[in-house]
Amino acid sequence: MNCAVVGVLGGGQLARMMALAGLSLGLRFKFLDPSSAACAAPLGEFVASGYDDPDGLSRFASCADVVTYEFENVPQNALYFVRQRVSIFPPPEALAVASDRLKEKTLFRKLDIPTPPFAAVSSRADLDIAMESLGLPAVLKTRSQGYDGKGQFVLQRKNDADAAWRQMKGAASILERYVEFDREVSLLAVRSKHGEIAFYPLSENEHQKGILHISRSRPGDVMEAAAQKHVRRLMDHLDYVGLLALEFFQAGECLLANEMAPRVHNSGHWTIEGAATSQFENHLRAGLGLPLGSTAPRGHAAMVNIIGLPPVSEKVLAVPGAKLHLYGKEPLPGRKTGHVTLVESTENDLEDGLRKILYAVNREEQCAQCVA
Repeated sequence: MNCAVVGVLGGGQLARMMALAGLSLGLRFKFLDPSSAACAAPLGEFVASGYDDPDGLSRFASCADVVTYEFENVPQNALYFVRQRVSIFPPPEALAVASDRLKEKTLFRKLDIPTPPFAAVSSRADLDIAMESLGLPAVLKTRSQGYDGKGQFVLQRKNDADAAWRQMKGAASILERYVEFDREVSLLAVRSKHGEIAFYPLSENEHQKGILHISRSRPGDVMEAAAQKHVRRLMDHLDYVGLLALEFFQAGECLLANEMAPRVHNSGHWTIEGAATSQFENHLRAGLGLPLGSTAPRGHAAMVNIIGLPPVSEKVLAVPGAKLHLYGKEPLPGRKTGHVTLVESTENDLEDGLRKILYAVNREEQCAQCVA
């Protein structure tokens, strides 16, 4: 598959990092994105087009050997239009599940993957019934289009219901019982066309304002086997090809599935330097029918997201071992504009380096949270 052309629906940072991983394999890339300022555009042929434009989709699919996508909100019609012309991975059926929280949680339950208790909410009256059934506190979430904490409302009391429903603006939603969790974790795995599955070490994740802040790799974590069992069941059921991330709440010794992402994932950015083969390269290997690369860790690794204005590069690069990844995106409040990774031989060294990185990216108030 040398010189194969990979089409990517979406031109953001995930598409950019896929291309950076694939160029060294001799691959070429083609992107479709509505924004002419898409940060992946300089790394391949670029089609500026809406996802609902048949002409743009046709130009995008032409000459591509295989197509993938970088986010869940690609319209289903666009995927099926493209699939009539070229092979696409992961399967669009997986994206149809992941882009609808009710379908997603229902599938988890069908596969005996534990979840928080939930109920469908399509009206204000449904919300009252769901609150009575599930109890409070609970979280009301839109069934689709939610990410990085958007489209969510935490209900503490019954009289929060009116405000919560107004925020949903009538959108079909799902109410979930609030989970008092010990930590948030995710497991990334990659599955080949032949059904071979390779797992990365569990990632432990910290969020701020609904946005991922820090991910740490946890090689040999005690919850790894349980997470792998759930992910394997999900991948086999979907006849999955490519990289998949499954996010969990850990409550005691139980893992409760929160959501899946049928794509490369923010909590796996540490794999660029922290694993033998990055999530981006393995995603491409899987879709092109190439042998999967080793997912073995190279030590203890972590990733810090950069939100909004990027830091002064010299400050970050002065931290020994720190690797700075900037996406070339216009800085806006709440927008991910880069990340920093670090790999160390021990957890103590990793936490020491993280404190310095957090200071360098102007997150001084967070430094105390890193335990040496």
